[in-house]
Amino acid sequence: MTLPFPGAERAKHMGELKRGDQHWDVYLESQPDPGLGAVRGRLHFVAPNRHKMTGWVFLEWQERDIHERFGEFSAVELWHFVSSLEEEQVS
Repeated sequence: MTLPFPGAERAKHMGELKRGDQHWDVYLESQPDPGLGAVRGRLHFVAPNRHKMTGWVFLEWQERDIHERFGEFSAVELWHFVSSLEEEQVS
């Protein structure tokens, strides 16, 4: 099975964004950062043959803290992320 994007094995599906004919699945990827003794996270926005991702925008002590921080974002703020990111082709 092909992963929908690099890092998908460390990502959790957090929901969907829908506006008109636009639809994105939102994933939160978490990765331990042993050098800092913390966990970092970034967002992936995936649609058929489309993929956008942020840089590492979260840095917390534990993965659950990253999930809590994600919960502070509104749908409008997530749409701002999507519109500001360059698109990567998904194979």
